[in-house]
Formats: sequence, C-alpha cells, structure tokens
Amino acid sequence: MSLTKKIIIALILGVITGIALTFAPTDVFSPVDTYILSPIGQIFLNLIMMVVIPIVFVSIVLGTAGLGDPSKLGKIGVQTIAFYLITTAVALSIGMGVAYLLQPGAEGTFNVETADYEAETAPPIMDTLINIIPGNPIEALASGEMLQIIAFAIFIGIALANLGEKTAGVFHLFEQANDILIWIVNVVMKTAPYGAFALIASAIGGAGLDAVGSMAMYMVAVILALVLHAAITYSLAISIVGRGNPLTFYKGFLPAMSVAFSTSSSSATLPVSMKTAQENLGVRKSISSFVQPLGATINMDGTGIMQAVATVFIAQVYAIPLDFTDLLMVVLTATLASIGTAGVPSVGLIMLAMVLNQIGLPVEGIALIVGVDRLLDMLRTSLNITGDATCAYIISENEKRKEMNVQ
Repeated sequence: MSLTKKIIIALILGVITGIALTFAPTDVFSPVDTYILSPIGQIFLNLIMMVVIPIVFVSIVLGTAGLGDPSKLGKIGVQTIAFYLITTAVALSIGMGVAYLLQPGAEGTFNVETADYEAETAPPIMDTLINIIPGNPIEALASGEMLQIIAFAIFIGIALANLGEKTAGVFHLFEQANDILIWIVNVVMKTAPYGAFALIASAIGGAGLDAVGSMAMYMVAVILALVLHAAITYSLAISIVGRGNPLTFYKGFLPAMSVAFSTSSSSATLPVSMKTAQENLGVRKSISSFVQPLGATINMDGTGIMQAVATVFIAQVYAIPLDFTDLLMVVLTATLASIGTAGVPSVGLIMLAMVLNQIGLPVEGIALIVGVDRLLDMLRTSLNITGDATCAYIISENEKRKEMNVQ
C-alpha cells in the first residue's frame, strides 16, 4: 500500500475516533488526548520540524546556485512574488464574496458579550521588510526567522554560482547535506500515518460537536471558498499558464496535501511538499528549492480566505456594516500581513487580529471562531502549499519550454 493511501486511511480513522471521543465523557477524552494522541502528534511534528530549517537553508542555496545567472534569479523572483500577491488578492475576494452570499454571522445566534480574546500583535510591515536582511545569520538560523534565512541562503547561492570552480567543494558539500536531509525526510514520512491519525483525532475531539454545530455556516463558507479557489484560480493557472492538466497535478500532489492537512503547518510540510513537487510533478529542483520555501513564508491564500470570511462574519455578528473602502483595506492589509507571519499552526488568528484592528472591528470577535479554527486550519494549510507548488510548477514548465524553443 502506498504512503498516500496509508495517510488517507489514517485521517479517516482519526476523524471517526475524534467524533467518537466527542461523545465520551470529559474524563475519558482528557487522558486519552494527554497521554496518547497529543504526544504522538507532537512527536511527528517535531520530527518534521527538525529538518525544516536545515532543508530550507540548504535547498535555497542549491536552488540559487543552480539558477546560476543572477538576472535569471531576479526574473523568477519577480514572477514568484507577483503570482503570490495576485492569487492572495483573488483568494481574499472569493472569501468575501462567499461570506456575503451565505451570511454566516447574520443569524444573530451568537452571544458576543461572552466573547473574550487576547490579540497578539502582528509585526508592522515595514519592520518585516527591513528585517529581511539578518543582522546575525547564525541567530536567524537558531531562532527560525524564515525570511532572514532565505535572504542569507540566496546570498550564499549567488556567491557559489559566481565563484564556480573555486568553491566546487563547498557546493558538493551542500549537495551531500541535501541528500542526508532527504533521507531523513523519507524515514520520518514512514511515521506520517500515525501522526496524521493522532493530530486529526485530537483536533476533532477537542473541538467537540457543539462548537462545530454552532459554527456550521461559518465553516461551510470557509470550506466553499477554499474549494472554489483551488478549482478555479489554481486550475486555470495550471491549465492556461502552465499548460498542464489540473487533475494530474492534484493527483500527484495529494501526498503533500494530506500531510499539510494533518500538521496544519506550511513550514512543517515543506520538506514533503518540495519532494512531492520534484518527484511527482516534474518541477525542477532549482526552481522548487527557491519558489516553495519562499511560498511557505509569504504565500497564504487559504489563510487569506479565512481572514476574509471571518472579517465579514464578525462584522455581521456585531451588526457593523463594511463599506467598499473597508473591503479594499481588508484585501491590502491581509495580503501584506501574510509576508510578515510564519507558516505555523493557527498563524491566521494573529493576521486576523491585525486586519480587524485596521478596519475598526472588535478583536474580541475572534473568540467566536477559535473553537473550530484548528479544523479549518488543516484545510487552509493544504491550500497554502498547493498554491506554492502551483507557482513552482508553472515557472518550471515555462522555463522548460523556453529552453526547448532556444534549441
């Protein structure tokens, strides 16, 4: 049986177990979660996170050095960032459109007086842009500052490309390090079904059917917007710009999407996402190594959809009308905020707090969606990494066609 099938079966069993645990008394779920589900899930997450920073650093160095010409790197960088910004803006627009169509918060069934949420402060966008260049790259590696790690790795990759034979030994050392990390990823992935089972069972059991029932329309709105974005935006991009078959793409990328679903972290899924794109979709290693780590840091279409739906939902619950300027501000703020936040579980709530503050909506409204956010986080993370792979696939296919035309 393939690993993908094992993970999907584990997810289905996890859903069934999670639902069963919601019917069990609290004194049954609590010890099962504390001593079995959470530890297994956390060990799996830690195993993947163990290789994330090394693999991002090593792969971007190799990817940048592999591209060779700095002007080519610049063109690919511009194409990548443009794709990410455009698709994020489209995702936010779809999210708001679906939210206004379904009106998940217009029922007046929510007790806003009991809502209490302590907002974390999202980093100012200018600080994020300034801090892209690390003052201490070793500290950036140790603390996992992904944008700084990417910037430092790009500089080393450019240096290796320009120095050529002088630094051939260093280049081979990075290639060997990459082989070691890929081997570790393959070993870790053998534990994925167990981790996926534990994570989904814990998430559903912890949320409870009451929370899911009361937030059903909000969940439907988010899920519908996520499906529409994948089925329309990404599929059109793959077929028209990448000249590929969307169904073949999604089938090939399914293993990474299933891991993203269970981990709820773009960064944690990155090693698997890159491996799947390179092996199953034929994405060039040099392009995958540059585009996908960057996407895991700055491209969050699924998170953007959640923010759009949640913003409209909270405005409806509090009966606060939003004008066209407010909606434009949501798109702009959420798009820029996605650059400054990391690809970790539930990061969307931090970004949402920033968006709500910007347009004057009560941040306390986030308390209403916290109960089901973990479940939706799984779905939107799957969409986030699919967007990264879509961009890498399109750029890779276009580069292949350019080279064939030259020859």
